[in-house]
Amino acid sequence: MWTVASYVLRQKLAGRERYPLVLMLEPLFRCNLACAGCGKIQYPAHILKTDLSVEDCMKAVDECEAPMVSIPGGEPLMHPQIDKIVEGLVARKKYIYLCTNALLLKEKLHLFKPSKYLSFSVHVDGQKEHHDFSVCREGGYELALDGIREAVAAGFRVTTNTTLFDGADPNSVRTFFDEMMEVGVESMMVSPGYSYDKAPDQKHFMGRARTRRLFRAMLSNRKKTWRFNQSPLFLEYLMGKRSYQCTPWGMPTYNIFGWQKPCYLLQDGYAETYKELMETTEWASYGTESGNPQCANCMVHCGYEPSSVDDTFGSLRGFVDTVKATFALYPDKDALADLDRDVRPVHSYNPLVQINGQIEAQIEAPAAPQAQIEESRV
Repeated sequence: MWTVASYVLRQKLAGRERYPLVLMLEPLFRCNLACAGCGKIQYPAHILKTDLSVEDCMKAVDECEAPMVSIPGGEPLMHPQIDKIVEGLVARKKYIYLCTNALLLKEKLHLFKPSKYLSFSVHVDGQKEHHDFSVCREGGYELALDGIREAVAAGFRVTTNTTLFDGADPNSVRTFFDEMMEVGVESMMVSPGYSYDKAPDQKHFMGRARTRRLFRAMLSNRKKTWRFNQSPLFLEYLMGKRSYQCTPWGMPTYNIFGWQKPCYLLQDGYAETYKELMETTEWASYGTESGNPQCANCMVHCGYEPSSVDDTFGSLRGFVDTVKATFALYPDKDALADLDRDVRPVHSYNPLVQINGQIEAQIEAPAAPQAQIEESRV
């Protein structure tokens, strides 16, 4: 927290309007899951076999200079040199969130050393039934919990990352928060899903109104035991208590194609250098205020959490509001009433079918991308 605070204050004193907070370093696209809400593995096989080199990763980190580095994917633990990438980042004193579905965590844990700079951010999308449904794999929840327990016991920092879609039950999510605190994770991150163009399931991404209603029911009347690894003001934004403009430059993305314009969620071209990304991207063309239909329902952390962090350090009022929000439990009778209502997604269907003993997604998707999924699995 001190590192981020001092970094942001230096940017403010230097008069920088746009600065990176977290580098999204994506070293590969291949994965050992085929989640219905993610389209990463729909790239052709030759793309899925490509990895960023350790040297390319360090070059991107040095170019960007963000104090935190998130390593998503794909599944980063499938990268043959992921331990070397982490070593290089720790040596640079970057705070790392290595995002993983934890299927390989127990097997790969010996490659890493516990450090205050390294956190395993385990993707768990709710309680067992909801998580297995989301990742389209039976038993995925138990494997993730086994990995979490092993990492916690070995002295590693462990957080969770939960993506919520239309039809999520706020009561179940609240129980899930209790379960994660009991298993020993340091803190949790929650965010609404975003409709990747390549995602097989395009029906269950929430609009902004439904997102606010879900997060208000879920995060109001909260327990003192819950710990979140997010800006308190961003959580208020998700609850509908604040309004922010998107700042996509706050979490720039670097992957095998280069610097992705404008953010982790949209692909509108690539830049060769970070400087080129910042200078040539038409930033005004993105965010809900821009009128861009691709951004119409987005409330995801990579665009709006940097806005809330900037708000925290942009004024004394923002800082005071953050302190208050850190300890607030948000008593709300109307939100309690929402917990008693039935949860029904806008589009309901049964996407799961048993194939060769494993749960797979059975959803409508164009023939070519589906063929690419099968090719990537081979």
